[in-house]
Amino acid sequence: MKKIGFLSFGHWTPSPHSQVRSASDALIQSVELAEAVEELGGDGAYFRVHHFARQLASPFPLLAAIGARTSRIEIGTGVIDMRYENPLYMAEDAGAADLISGGRLQLGISRGSPEQVIDGFRYFGYAPAEGTTDADMARAHTEVFLTMLEGEGFAQPNPRPMFANPPGLLRLEPHSEGLRDRIWWGAGSRATAEWTASQGMNLMSSTLLTEDTGVPFHQLQAEQIQMFRDAWKEAGHAREPRVSVSRSIFPLVTDEDRAYFGQGGQEADQVGHIDGSIARFGRSYAAEPDALVEQLAEDEAIAAADTLLLTVPNQLGVAYNAHVVESVLTHVAPALGWR
Repeated sequence: MKKIGFLSFGHWTPSPHSQVRSASDALIQSVELAEAVEELGGDGAYFRVHHFARQLASPFPLLAAIGARTSRIEIGTGVIDMRYENPLYMAEDAGAADLISGGRLQLGISRGSPEQVIDGFRYFGYAPAEGTTDADMARAHTEVFLTMLEGEGFAQPNPRPMFANPPGLLRLEPHSEGLRDRIWWGAGSRATAEWTASQGMNLMSSTLLTEDTGVPFHQLQAEQIQMFRDAWKEAGHAREPRVSVSRSIFPLVTDEDRAYFGQGGQEADQVGHIDGSIARFGRSYAAEPDALVEQLAEDEAIAAADTLLLTVPNQLGVAYNAHVVESVLTHVAPALGWR
């Protein structure tokens, strides 16, 4: 069975056409949508993280709140920009949120995406060391974060502490056992997918790859997934890795669906430029359920992944987005063998 969850950017705008008009709306509706999707039988609630934008940013209070209000679904990010993160503080926050949820956190992290501001990580107090790039800095932060999640003691205890210490070097607390195996890297290329495998992280692949070989997006992404799995096997990790892909999928089953998404849209891949390099963007899917099943059956990357994240138009409100997820679970997933 394929795990099916949603991925929300958490946009808000004061526009009268939006159901999400404030940061408070975005946060509270994110919790409500997670609750609704768990009730519908979905498997995950994932959230984008963008700084300096009217979108969800600091993820751990939200993840902890959802963990406290749900009991089964996976809760995650897609993705946290590691250029902005203090890896030790992040390990404490992640450990706390994971313990509140009972070990259901699935954290997607990466070197980040194009930003709202120039070098926004500098405002957070971080700058690449001389002779290195911001991507190098993100990976350095990641290395420290992953080490902290191992839970080994590293800090020399005070000989006269306020409270009694256990023997030996101290680790960060709270520590959540097993969280290290539930860290995913958002890889935008085939080479990065291989690096992800070497680091023992799961692979999170979205609707964008920062390379273009001329083949359809889903085939390029399937190739990326296979290279990840091959590199994982070569690295000799003990556990089986996980792979997620994200897609915009809208079954047209009501007049409201047809009004929103039935007029045609991005029905083919697009090629563009991001940060000075060529990138290939995957298509969106919107059709009557029977046609949708036929189209999705041809998507090689979805077939290769164990987890599918449905990107939802969160500004249309909780009820409509729950309907979209339910439509996929009911009218599409069984016919494709995902349920």
